[in-house]
Parts: sequence; C-alpha cells; structure tokens
Amino acid sequence: MQKRFGVMLDMSRNGVMTADEVKKYAATIKKLGYNMIQLYTEDTYEVPGEPYFGYLRGRYSQKELKDIVAYCDSIGVEVIPCIQVLAHLNQIFMWKNYVAINDTDDILMVGDERTYELIENMFKSVKECFTSDVINIGMDEAHMLGLGKYLDKNGFENRFDIIRRHLERVLALAKKYGLKPIMWSDMFFRLANHGKYFTTDRTVITDEIVASRPEGVDLVYWDYYSETKEFYDAMLEMHARFPGETWFAGGARTWVGFASNNAFSLKTMSLAMEACRERGVQNVMMTLWANNGRLASYYAVLPTLYAVRRMYDGMTDMETIKKEFKGITGEDFDDMMLLDLPIDFGKIQRDGTHHHTYLLYSDPFLGMLDPCVKKSYKAEYEAMAEKLAAAAEKSPSYTYVFKSCEALARALAQKHDLGVRTRAAYKSGDRAAISALVEEYNTVIGKVQEFANAFRTLWFTENKPHGYDVSDIRFGALLYRLAACRDRLAAYIDGKQTSIPELEEELLPYIGHGFTSDQLDMPIPLYWRDYVTPNVL
Repeated sequence: MQKRFGVMLDMSRNGVMTADEVKKYAATIKKLGYNMIQLYTEDTYEVPGEPYFGYLRGRYSQKELKDIVAYCDSIGVEVIPCIQVLAHLNQIFMWKNYVAINDTDDILMVGDERTYELIENMFKSVKECFTSDVINIGMDEAHMLGLGKYLDKNGFENRFDIIRRHLERVLALAKKYGLKPIMWSDMFFRLANHGKYFTTDRTVITDEIVASRPEGVDLVYWDYYSETKEFYDAMLEMHARFPGETWFAGGARTWVGFASNNAFSLKTMSLAMEACRERGVQNVMMTLWANNGRLASYYAVLPTLYAVRRMYDGMTDMETIKKEFKGITGEDFDDMMLLDLPIDFGKIQRDGTHHHTYLLYSDPFLGMLDPCVKKSYKAEYEAMAEKLAAAAEKSPSYTYVFKSCEALARALAQKHDLGVRTRAAYKSGDRAAISALVEEYNTVIGKVQEFANAFRTLWFTENKPHGYDVSDIRFGALLYRLAACRDRLAAYIDGKQTSIPELEEELLPYIGHGFTSDQLDMPIPLYWRDYVTPNVL
C-alpha cells in the first residue's frame, strides 16, 4: 500500500516561496492526490545559535515553518524537512565563522566537533518546527569528500570510511532528537562505482557495500533522466538489497531555465512509475529543483504532477488524465503544456536544454554562443508568443505564469540572433544595416525590459523578495550591456569610433561543457556564469 506520494520543493537556489504560497501549493497538490511536501532548505531555515546560517537569504523563521506545518497537517499533507548535513552548503561558507569547517567546495569538514555542533543545532530547530519524525538529511554529491582540508589534516583515507563515520555521528544525533532519517543514495553507489551513480550492473552493490550502510537510515533513489524501464528496474533491485525501505525521487523539471519541461518529465516518469508500482515502492516524490536561480514557476509542472500520480495508480490513458485534470484544477492540460515551449519549442528534449536562457543573455559583441545559431527563429518565437498569449486569456489561475513565458518569447524573437546579425553587418561593412541595427537594439531593450517586468510579477506572486536581487543583477547587466553595444555601434557609424575589436574576432565553434541538443545545433551550459561571457571570474 502506498504511504507517501509527494513533492520536494527547492527553496535554496535564491527563490524561497512565501509561507502563504507554500500553503496554497499544498492545497493544490492535495487535490491532485498528494499527501507530502519536502521543503528542501540548505541554509534557508532559521537555526537558533547560528545567526549567519541563511543570513539575508530569505530563510524561513521558526514561526513561518510552524505555520506551514500546522496548515498542512490540517489538510492531510505531511511536511518533511529536507536539509543537508554534508555537502551542498555553498552559501554558509561565505562567512568566516564557517570557513574552518569547510573541507573543500561545498562540503563540511568531517570529524570536526564544530561540524557536529552545527548539525545538532539544525536538528534542534527542525524538531521544534516539524511534526513529522522523518527527515531527509541529504548526503548527496559530496564528490570531493576528504580531498581538501581533511586530506591536509589526516592524509588520504578510504572515502567510504569517511562517509560512514560521518553518517554514524549524524544518525546518533538524529536518534537523540527522535528523528528518522532518509538520505539520497548516490554516495553509496559512487564510492563503489568509480564516481558513477546510475548503472544497470547489478554486481556494483556487493554485500560489503550493503553492510557499510549504518542502521537507522532509509535510502532515496533519485533519477530524473533514465529513458528505459529496465534501468529503473535495475536500480530499484539494487536498492532493495539494503535493509529498510527504498524511497523513489523522480523529477518534474523546473530547473532548465525560465520554462518547465513537462514533456521529458512525463516521458521518463511514466516508466519510473510503472517500475515503482510493480516493485511495491511505497514512498514516492517528484523533485522540483531550481538550478540557476529559481526561474520557472512550480505551478508550470502541475500537468506532470497529476499525470505521474495517476500513472502510479495504473492509469495510462492520457485523455482520461487530461479530463480529470481539467475537472480538478479548472486548467486545460494541453494549455499548461505550452509552458514547455521555450524548451526547444516544445519538443521532447533531455534534461538540461534551455536555449532560451543563453539566447537571452548571450553577449551581442563577444558572440561566444553565436556559432551555434544556424538560422533565424524569429517566426517560431513569434508563433510561440501568440500561443502563450491565447492560453493566458483562458487560464483561471496562472495567467501571470503564461504572461511571463509570452514576454520571454517576444524578447527572444528580437534578441536570439542579434549578435549574429550584428557581426554579419559589421563584417560586410554595410553601414545602412548597422544603422538599422542601432534602432533595433532599442526595440530589443524594450522587449527585454517587458520580460523583466513580467518575470518580476511572477516572482513576487510566489516568492519572498530575497534572491530576486540576482535576477535584477542579471537583467540589469543585460540591459546595460545592450545599451552599451548600441552606443558603440552608433559611434562607429558616426565616425567617432574607427573599429569594434570584438566584432573583428573570428568566432570559434563553441566547445563549452554540457550536452549537445538534437533539435538545435547548440550546447547546453547550465549556469549563467558559463554562457554570459568568458570573462566572469
């Protein structure tokens, strides 16, 4: 019998939903058949005795958390804290009082008593605010564990031993406060499989690996990517070898830029739900991450959330699912799927593809990504905007979400190939074309400002103000840079500037890290710093 079917909401990548919005979201997913929310808070929750923990980050006060939990309890939605006690603690290391317990990267210093003082303070705060005795302690993706200051202090040690000792200390603290931990399972696989998590090689999980997991913690198998049922079957089978219950965490993609990716979420999660149902996995959640700064609305993936819930029940007829969704939410399922359009114009695409973000932010003079733009997509973006505008008019609850995507499409219609056209006009010496571009830069600036305004409306509808400063900085830099490039083009036309050196450079093929898209001949760098300019330190 299924125990929990829930969502995990990322509240750590700049965007922290207001307490009222969390309650609203809980009420919405309750109607969709969900009974759990995990609040993913790396440092965005109040920890008494740790004033710099989540400082200026919009952290939830204990009062806010108690309010959220009380409301959710009243409607039958369990709220589970989802924290980190090993890695993913980047932001706290900004402050001097935590530097001493930073091993390397975003990882805590294992074995240091100050580390365990901090973790105990975390548990004290959680225990006071949440009524659930379950806690997700994270422990994932500590790739460089023991290879920083720990290595300098202790010399090289078996990293499996390091993580096991740390986990034993953490579990003892959890037991002290009556908490029942779960943790992401990847570190057990990575340390046994040369850094790799996902595998169909069932020999990876040996009896020794199983025995290395201390008692008192259940494992969460997370997988947002696999495209065959056989893969989920293999991973679930290996997880089943560990004592205790296996949890499954899938993904409703909100982490690929300003847009959702329902299409790929449904493609992968339909297979995952079939495997979970057949193997009797009783605790399931869909993660809603916010990589690159909480850009997409969590409401944009409601189609995925409802469909996978019904798929777990065994319902496979999409027309029935769509009718049920309309009846429950009042929203048209296919209209909400249009919020995927900025992801490769709505084509089913693997995780990570978010051309719209780097086409928006790419520099028109440096043109680092311009070799990837093989043609104009102006007509496609204009058609996208019209579809989103029509859907916005029909949406009873999420007009502001559609309007933000629409404004993005209208900005991209003008901006996406601006650098390509600027360089071509300059190289050809076509002064008339350059003069026309000066005016077009004004149009682009106006469209980008309209999108910034629409996105601001979305943000402040759903989130606390903390973290929006990052978007202000990004939009502000883009608008200032566009104006600066416009002015330099005008100066060139007027003879006040004899050349524009950036436009004279021959662009090389972009070979930055990331996947390669099948639909557009473009790479997929993930973070703003990776595609805005090669000059960000």
